Amino acid sequence: MAISQKSIKILWSAAGGRCAFPDCWERLCYHEAEGAAPYTLGEMAHICGDKPGANRHNPNQTDAERDDYQNLILLCPTHHTLIDREENESIYTAAALHEMKAAHEVRVLERLDKDESPTKAELARKILPHLEENRQSWAQYGPMSELARTQPHNAAAHAVWVSERLSVIVPNNRKIAGLLDEYKALFDAGEQEAVAAFLMHARSYEQWVEDAIPYAAVKRFPMEFDELIRRICDGGA
Repeated sequence: MAISQKSIKILWSAAGGRCAFPDCWERLCYHEAEGAAPYTLGEMAHICGDKPGANRHNPNQTDAERDDYQNLILLCPTHHTLIDREENESIYTAAALHEMKAAHEVRVLERLDKDESPTKAELARKILPHLEENRQSWAQYGPMSELARTQPHNAAAHAVWVSERLSVIVPNNRKIAGLLDEYKALFDAGEQEAVAAFLMHARSYEQWVEDAIPYAAVKRFPMEFDELIRRICDGGA
């Protein structure tokens, strides 16, 4: 049997379109993909494996029970692979996965029950401290800082800058990107370009920090985004 449309709809809606693995919360459906068609990353994993020999397979289940919502958990590809590794079967038991799924669905409901979405000004005020911390880090330790210009071969100074990138800039970029991802609709059409430019910068910057791409491929920080956020905070939008 195949998973029914009813089970798919219940699973995705109850999970809020997010990975159910603890502390992951990865978004699994992308409606805007920078020119690409919308796509999903989510994987509907069987809690009790659907085939003999699969992890947690229960021979007493019927085919209908195996593909029912009750036997499914929505995960990102990374965590689907993790729970199905043979060496992890004693950790991610059927009972543990049912508990994981239930706890996740409670978190989804709690988030839905929170106060209404922030206003654009409130969102900008959440973003600005992260931008400012990054700006200060760049000014103090970055390649254009006085320290870097006066001591270009100082290994200790360079080590501090590497640490700042990893411990300050990248985490702050992730926080900003998370807020933008959740509340992107608050920005009007004329502001979306600056938002998209920051998101592209954050992704490419992190890829460079992880040595996945050369520095030349990093999209430069869009000053228009910084100006937009500060203008909104000042009541200009």
